[in-house]
Amino acid sequence: MNHIIRKLGLLSFTFLTGMLMACASGERSSDIGSAANRPLKTPQVTSARPKIVAFGDSLTAGFGLTERESYPYLLQERLNADGYNYEVVNAGVSGDTSLGGLERVDWVLEQDDVKILILELGANDLLRGIPVAKMKANLDKIIQKAKAKKVAVLLCGMLAPPTMGADYQRDYTRAFPDLASTHKVAYLPFLLENIALIKDLNQADGIHPNAEGTKIMMANVYKELTPMLKSS
Repeated sequence: MNHIIRKLGLLSFTFLTGMLMACASGERSSDIGSAANRPLKTPQVTSARPKIVAFGDSLTAGFGLTERESYPYLLQERLNADGYNYEVVNAGVSGDTSLGGLERVDWVLEQDDVKILILELGANDLLRGIPVAKMKANLDKIIQKAKAKKVAVLLCGMLAPPTMGADYQRDYTRAFPDLASTHKVAYLPFLLENIALIKDLNQADGIHPNAEGTKIMMANVYKELTPMLKSS
């Protein structure tokens, strides 16, 4: 936990405050994407292969990027190159909150042979100021639903800025490791590690990684995902 708290010092006031100001101004594109964007599809869908579902908001969907630049597409290429026989399904929906994810997760988990769920939600809850307890409860239910289907979970964490208030910041930041510990699931402390604050790795909105930043985001995910994989 101390490691995660120290990471807060690396977050720029300008970066995360900008996210909050954009949301407050009514720009729905700042809700980590727009709900009008549909999930991207990875190529060569093969139902016979075990599936890794990338489940999240626009950071997963690939807002502002081409399909080939999205992290699930890059993850598929990395898995192929390393000899892993998995199909990556991009189930990212721009603008999604933890509640939106909960409402659609049953459908996602009904796909054949889902082995791993990469759970990346909560950034839009932060932008909208949704109470942490509600977000945490929604994520808890998503994890429970995945475990009930015997689907392994990789939970991706996010961090909150001080502008939300000390209590919110503390509770939000702790929600992710608390869930990972409670459910004993794999955990990535900060999805945007080595990306946030770096202008050259982000799009003009300062929120979404650009093509180069997304490569790093994929590598962050892959590092925690690798121990969960089985060789083909």
